[in-house]
Amino acid sequence: MPKIVDHDERRREVLSAARRVIVRDGIDAATTRAIAKEAGYSNGVLAHYFADKDEILLSALRQSHQRIRDRLTRKVEGATGLAALRELLLDNLPLDAERTQESRLEVSFWSRSLASERLAEVQRTEADELRAAVRDLLAQARAAGELRSTDDNLDDLTEHLLALVDGLSLHLLLYPGRLRRVDVERLMLQALDRL
Repeated sequence: MPKIVDHDERRREVLSAARRVIVRDGIDAATTRAIAKEAGYSNGVLAHYFADKDEILLSALRQSHQRIRDRLTRKVEGATGLAALRELLLDNLPLDAERTQESRLEVSFWSRSLASERLAEVQRTEADELRAAVRDLLAQARAAGELRSTDDNLDDLTEHLLALVDGLSLHLLLYPGRLRRVDVERLMLQALDRL
């Protein structure tokens, strides 16, 4: 009797292996051979589920983004305005092991996205989604009277907050001796308090 294979589970295992390789060794080390070895499969198994290395990488990035979206949906359920914005922004910072791995994965894709339009398009789409969520929550906060100033341009505030998330994340990953998780959280909360 042939062995029954759960194809969705096998794809998830390969994508988890790809994430581990990227986070641990960098995106350049994420060869199909390294991913297959990490997953405990042959290269042939990968070829059965993915067209090429880029499809594996894109799928790993999309899967990571979906996990983040799912977690955020649970965190902000019932919250609006600044309370929801606080949760969303703090969740996008590498303040624990899980989010540190997610940030390392994300940052690993940045340089590769500069050379791959396919990856860049995924990055742009996902970033647009996050930007829209931040902008909408700022608009909710303004409508609820939670913002100190009613004159601030919400698009500018959105870009400022997203740049702060990216900058603090990158600094924490690159300069752990200079910046601690508690510092990053404090700096983000200070920025939100100024709103």
